[in-house]
Amino acid sequence: MNKIIKNIFYLFLPIILGSIVGFIISDYIDYSTLIKPPLAPPKILFPIAWSIIYLLMGISYYLFKKKNFETKKENYVYYLQLIINLLWSIIFFVFKLRFLSILWIILLDILVVYMIYKFYKKYKISAYLNIPYLIWILFATYLTIGIYILN
Repeated sequence: MNKIIKNIFYLFLPIILGSIVGFIISDYIDYSTLIKPPLAPPKILFPIAWSIIYLLMGISYYLFKKKNFETKKENYVYYLQLIINLLWSIIFFVFKLRFLSILWIILLDILVVYMIYKFYKKYKISAYLNIPYLIWILFATYLTIGIYILN
């Protein structure tokens, strides 16, 4: 039973934490009032995209852990990038620290690339499942910089 709970934890932690942060920031989201750069998606796309990405992230980590790769670096970078990811929304929407959010998301970009690299060395499927995440946050980096410049 304990193993089942751990597996559920690995699978759904990103979705649960992302939902909590989404609830916390919901009253602070000012996306529709901001001047956005070209290619900016409608607001409704974000919860859909993040739900898929968080699910892929959870599956990726679950599969990685299932292979019994007990290396501290991969665990550390996985949880660190998840925390950095979750805090970005608070920095950007709640505190409205747009320039800091640029630096923060660049840090996230670096951590996710590193995480994918570390996963790739041990279990390629776990790395590949995070490619949509990397693409999305690189796009989010573009949006963050664009919003900062335009507002």
